[in-house]
Amino acid sequence: MKKLFSLLSIIGIVAISNCSRIPENNDPILGIWAKTQTSTIEGKGSSTAREEWIFNDVYLGRYQSYSNSKLIFYTDFKWSEENGTYTIIYGDPQVTDITVSLEHTSDPEVLTLENGSVFATRD
Repeated sequence: MKKLFSLLSIIGIVAISNCSRIPENNDPILGIWAKTQTSTIEGKGSSTAREEWIFNDVYLGRYQSYSNSKLIFYTDFKWSEENGTYTIIYGDPQVTDITVSLEHTSDPEVLTLENGSVFATRD
């Protein structure tokens, strides 16, 4: 009787776990967004700073900062969308959380801050 009960329990657990479905996320923010700044230091050449935000479909992402193509900082973040506004909440207290909007009208697409300035462009 114990074997039958165990078998029925296992079948029930498998049947229930196969019924759940993860909803597909097709948000237009998914992908890699970047901001690049180049500065010239007199007598020493130029320096390039690049920041990347990688948004994935489970409302998580990775922020990475580079200096002259060398990774200098990274952290994970959570993101959410409400009425076309995206909130990015970083996992590291060194980085300030931010709210941006996606502008579809330009090519490439851009993320803008609340004041309208460009935050990042689609990579």
